[in-house]
Amino acid sequence: MNTLSIDTSNQIMGLAIVKDNEIIGDITTRLAKNQTSRLMPAIEYLMGTLDMSPNELDQIVVARGPGSFTGVRIGLTTAKTMAWSLDIPVIDVSSLEALAYQAYFYQGYICPFFDARRGNVYTAVYRKKDNQLETVYEEENLSMETWLDKISELGENIVFLSPNLTIFKQLIIDKFGGQAIIPEGPFHTIRPSHLVQAAVNKEPSNLHTLTPNYLRLAEAETKWLNAQKDNNENDS
Repeated sequence: MNTLSIDTSNQIMGLAIVKDNEIIGDITTRLAKNQTSRLMPAIEYLMGTLDMSPNELDQIVVARGPGSFTGVRIGLTTAKTMAWSLDIPVIDVSSLEALAYQAYFYQGYICPFFDARRGNVYTAVYRKKDNQLETVYEEENLSMETWLDKISELGENIVFLSPNLTIFKQLIIDKFGGQAIIPEGPFHTIRPSHLVQAAVNKEPSNLHTLTPNYLRLAEAETKWLNAQKDNNENDS
């Protein structure tokens, strides 16, 4: 079974090819460049290095978000297009769940999060069960202060994982003190191969209905809806 995993849901662009549960190649970069122009060349480079052709792929796993609106769209569109042209299944995985696998061997609560700007985060809580991660608190988009108040009710140690940790680190420490477990830097980056692990036991996605998981509307959409609401109120 040859699986290509794709993650462009945040600043990191990650690709991996996993053959029968063994990683045979991966690429992870963090560059302030357009992922649209870099993704396909990176896939071609990785497969070329492994002397593998696209026809040898059996499935594709892709991060569906939450995260960067543009990044999520790029990854999903590429995965869906390749899956359709190769006639192979695609499985979508939560970006938060994939990040949580960086603490897979921890037996307690795991809280991955991404910065959603203006003090807000995309986040959830997971815990290992039967060699997989189960969801304890569903994905949300809310203020970090509100979120920390909510999960403090767990009353136990929590591992915090985020590529945006520095923004909220002091807030976490102030709230949880010694109950906050904060690993070293490398653990805060999604490994593309973890998407494959997260996809175990998940059903293939429907190519026609698979859409990004933004957890919130884009700012432009929000402004448009508010403008429409104001117009309707003025007309009434």
